[in-house]
Amino acid sequence: MSGADEFGEIARLFRPLTHGAAGAFDLLDDAAVLPKRAGHDVVVTKDALVEGVHFPIGEAPDLVARKLLRVNLSDLAAKGAEPFGCFLAIAWPRSYEAKDRERFAMGLAADLEAFGLDLLGGDTVTSDGPLTASLTAMGWVPEGRMIRRSGARPGDLLAVSGTIGDGALGLAAVKGEIEDRKGALTFRYRLPFPRLDLREALRTAATAAADVSDGLVADARHIATASGVRLTIDLERAPLSRAAATWLEAQEAPGEAFLRLVTGGDDYEVVCTLSPDAPKPAGLTIIGEVAAGEGVEVRLGGQPVDAGHGGWRHV
Repeated sequence: MSGADEFGEIARLFRPLTHGAAGAFDLLDDAAVLPKRAGHDVVVTKDALVEGVHFPIGEAPDLVARKLLRVNLSDLAAKGAEPFGCFLAIAWPRSYEAKDRERFAMGLAADLEAFGLDLLGGDTVTSDGPLTASLTAMGWVPEGRMIRRSGARPGDLLAVSGTIGDGALGLAAVKGEIEDRKGALTFRYRLPFPRLDLREALRTAATAAADVSDGLVADARHIATASGVRLTIDLERAPLSRAAATWLEAQEAPGEAFLRLVTGGDDYEVVCTLSPDAPKPAGLTIIGEVAAGEGVEVRLGGQPVDAGHGGWRHV
């Protein structure tokens, strides 16, 4: 793509996504100025999606764009942050036609509008590789109140939002490995919903938090490592959707199947620790406890089970 074509496409596809934000300068500059908000810190997160690694080859471009934004917003949700802007970097495959790039921009536009963000800048290139997109998202938190992974203390309770395992089963459905007659699992995998609705509740009650992207066990382990504590997870207490529960009931080895649900990832819920003295926020299920020690113990029927790595490994 020539420079003229690139800049013309940026103006046509992505300038409207700035929503006129002053610091974006209509995407005519090669840098942006972030807004300020008195009494608040800026929380920054960055995630990337690669075709064939994080989503199936040939996935609809608008769905890729929407998931890219949502997985980043999930990180902000776990920090108790209110999103306001983002930067996009994308490597278009040479096979992508103008209609594919337009469809990506349309998907991103829809979710930027839905979640109240402005596109502030970024970069586009063309490559011989697969579709690769990276997004940097930013949000506000009251000064000094970002919820870190390192705040869990012995005596805290371990909780998770929503339901667990739908993302892993949704990917299996997309691959044709299981049936998903109503499409609920597939939808959950393709368009996860970042738990920004829990922001105030987490700020009030959570001592530590992480989003469930790699797998419930793996992400709980991140909290345990950062906090220097030991977490226990009781599988029977993990919240399941009706679709996941129905699938589980049909499995010949329920223990192994349960582990698949809590290690599969792509749920984009929030796993957190709560002070035992704080009221339990609505939308959270208690699934375990925090104790002195290290690591994560997963129990089924009161007995420890081997959860392996606990989820997705990036290297």
